[in-house]
Amino acid sequence: MQLSFLGADHEVTGSCHFIKFSGRHLLVDCGMEQGPDLYVNQEIPVNASDIDYVFITHAHIDHSGLLPLLYSHGFRGRVYATNATCELCNIMLKDSAHIQEFEAEWKNRKAKRAGLPEVTPLYNMDDVFGVLEHFIPCPYDKMVEVEPNLTVRFVDAGHLLGSSSIEMWIREEGKEVKVVFSGDIGHSGKPLIKNPRYIEEADYVVMESTYGDRNHAAPPDFARELAKVIDTTFARGGNLVIPAFSVGRTQELLYFLRRIKTESMLSRFQDFEVYIDSPLAVEATNIFNKNVAECFDEEALSLVKKGINPIRFEGLKVAITSDESKMINFIDKPIVIISASGMCEAGRIRHHLKHNLWRKESTILFVGYQVAGTLGNALLGGAKEVRLFGETIHVEAEILNLPGISGHADKDHLTQWAAAFKNKPKKIFVVHGDDKVCDAFARHLKEELGVEAAAPYSGDGFDLIENVQVAQGSRMMAEKRKDKPMRASSNIFARLLAAGQRLLSVINRCEGMPNKELGRFADQINSLCDKWER
Repeated sequence: MQLSFLGADHEVTGSCHFIKFSGRHLLVDCGMEQGPDLYVNQEIPVNASDIDYVFITHAHIDHSGLLPLLYSHGFRGRVYATNATCELCNIMLKDSAHIQEFEAEWKNRKAKRAGLPEVTPLYNMDDVFGVLEHFIPCPYDKMVEVEPNLTVRFVDAGHLLGSSSIEMWIREEGKEVKVVFSGDIGHSGKPLIKNPRYIEEADYVVMESTYGDRNHAAPPDFARELAKVIDTTFARGGNLVIPAFSVGRTQELLYFLRRIKTESMLSRFQDFEVYIDSPLAVEATNIFNKNVAECFDEEALSLVKKGINPIRFEGLKVAITSDESKMINFIDKPIVIISASGMCEAGRIRHHLKHNLWRKESTILFVGYQVAGTLGNALLGGAKEVRLFGETIHVEAEILNLPGISGHADKDHLTQWAAAFKNKPKKIFVVHGDDKVCDAFARHLKEELGVEAAAPYSGDGFDLIENVQVAQGSRMMAEKRKDKPMRASSNIFARLLAAGQRLLSVINRCEGMPNKELGRFADQINSLCDKWER
């Protein structure tokens, strides 16, 4: 029984963990890296077609975004997630494919003029539709027997609608080991969704550490802080542009904006308009409204019972089509614009930045974590000019950060979560944090809780029966670079190789079948080879 670490190790994004047990293979999360790499992530040690199960902690792309790529390489197993996560993945993975296809098309137009090779996205919409057919929705807190050697339970992690920590009871050769994957842990008191649930028993724990080196400031009244920013910006005659993740952060902002309206916090601009410019955010908001009973906290539920929608108000407008999005920038009065992506790396937010960054009257307000190397991080760091759509834009707008609005627990809350285990786990593996944060938080857990803790690197492997490390990944730093689409020829050839590996996996599983069927299968393969052999 072996646990291997593949992604989000000494890094914040690209979460992926691999377990081999009783002849089975599973992944916990299959995320896409966002921003530059610090360390080269190791490949999954088996063919995609040999993976039996994937368990998704929540729908954010850095935890689910490579599922379609896994499918394109031959995965045909089952994907388990909470009900809301399944619904959110349905829209988020489609959106991811759309963005990749659109950007590849745009780059290929430029490449053709420059005589450069064609590029292609990592995966397409067909891959998304294919993998979505393999999703199995699960309720919170129910024991799910996946097979005789594997039982799981999803527990609310309080990070995002549908987010979960996952308890796994894994059996091999008569021995049982319980592994808990924290997923991303939310902090208490978030609007709309419930607080994270604590877990009391585990042999091993894999936990995040995004804010493992700091504590959030005492939370202000976010609605009133937001109202101050709106008032100051509108008084200058500018727009308030908020880059926000379409799922989670956008809905929280709507909650605060409704309060600003209903509590009359803006006497001068009470009738202000808010534009959500993200089809994904609009769909996600609808999913929030569908999962009230299972996911909303008591405060939000009490509003619903009174007939009040906690994330809807007068003056809220949405832009779905590209024409509606473009028209926002021709509105001749100050408005609030909420658009994705939250780190300004893609999507419609880049157009709104192009139209507002050069304006001294406007404000760009960040309300979420910005990974190093992203445009959002550069703007928060004081960049004086940026490149957008081939143009150099001088930054004249006011750049602000609204601290405290975070989907992640801080150091103290993470420590409380880890301290909730009644019996000390054999080991806590610290992942999903910046390079130095992972090591620092692991040391903190040792000192504070007296528990064995370590921060693994991608490629590290541990025997969960013997509690020993059995593989060591590279500690070499990778050259900093963003993920880019592969050349069309290399990417398609990679898909062909994956198809061949899948065929070999199918052949291996055919041993023991009747000779007549095996012979027919062999003839079909040989016929295919004859057709393509050069």
